[in-house]
Amino acid sequence: MKKDNKKVVYWLLTGCLLIFIMVIVGGITRLTHSGLSITTYKLIEGTLPPMNEVEWQAAFNHYKQFPEYQKINNHFTLQDFKDIYFWEWLHRFIGRMIGVVFIIPFLYFLIKKQLSKATIKKAIVLLGLGAFQGFLGWYMVKSGMIDRPDVSHYRLAMHLITAFLTFSYTLWVALDIIYSNFSKPVSSFNLKTLLKITYLVVLIQIIWGAFVAGLDAGLIHNFWPLMSEGKLIHETVFIEQNPVWRNFIEGKSGVQFVHRYIAYLVVGLIFTIWYKSGKMQLTPSQKKGINLLLIIVLLQFTLGVLTLLYHVPVVLGVLHQVGAFLLLATMTFVVHRFR
Repeated sequence: MKKDNKKVVYWLLTGCLLIFIMVIVGGITRLTHSGLSITTYKLIEGTLPPMNEVEWQAAFNHYKQFPEYQKINNHFTLQDFKDIYFWEWLHRFIGRMIGVVFIIPFLYFLIKKQLSKATIKKAIVLLGLGAFQGFLGWYMVKSGMIDRPDVSHYRLAMHLITAFLTFSYTLWVALDIIYSNFSKPVSSFNLKTLLKITYLVVLIQIIWGAFVAGLDAGLIHNFWPLMSEGKLIHETVFIEQNPVWRNFIEGKSGVQFVHRYIAYLVVGLIFTIWYKSGKMQLTPSQKKGINLLLIIVLLQFTLGVLTLLYHVPVVLGVLHQVGAFLLLATMTFVVHRFR
């Protein structure tokens, strides 16, 4: 029996699709301020939402005991609570589905001996990443239930980047099976190095994007290319926090400033990759991957500008997060094709 067959690839790509959907729903959950609506974590019992008015009222009464209701949403009706509860429940439900989709087929393929030893090791890493992601989700939510009715932007960034990395690694494992033969080394070492550097910069940009989301830093300085009228750099970039370096990880203006200018760096790096690769003899998959990379980064940059100018509406905010996801997915494909 052939190991690592098409069924294994379909399993891995299904996992990628579910993670993608979960990131979209997670973005909606964040932008609609729904993430603190479920105040407990029950792995099995929490699979279903409240099923009658008594259960809904009990969940609402429990929600009233926490800072978000007491300090922000004390005007909420039961229907208002149901609206935000839905997105957080859906986000958690998809997380559970991802667990089922990964574990059950993995056990099946393991019993049927349809996985190579290398793929088994990689699949175990994936299961570990998934479990860690679930833990980080609850760890993030807990930070908004103590004093401040908002989650820690550090924990939000950890939760988001782990989701992105889990997706990327899942895709990488699938690509290892799809392209069992490595590409011929037709590119220069410098281009491979530049691809790896760009990949790292994209990850850093995603982390600062999470900082912007966690601090609601996209709701200020809604100008472009200037940060405000007549100012390339707003003075608050350097004075919100003390010492100065904390402005760039905890200050709203400083975090937005970093996210703005890393965006220029990402575009510049990918344009350089596209330009340099145009002078090389590439395989069809390498060439298509780099062309797609340039298109996606330009779309993502445009979405970022529009999201800022329009004060982060839910639709644009979610599309911007989807753009980041697609950008990292394409980067993963291209780096894999240049091994």
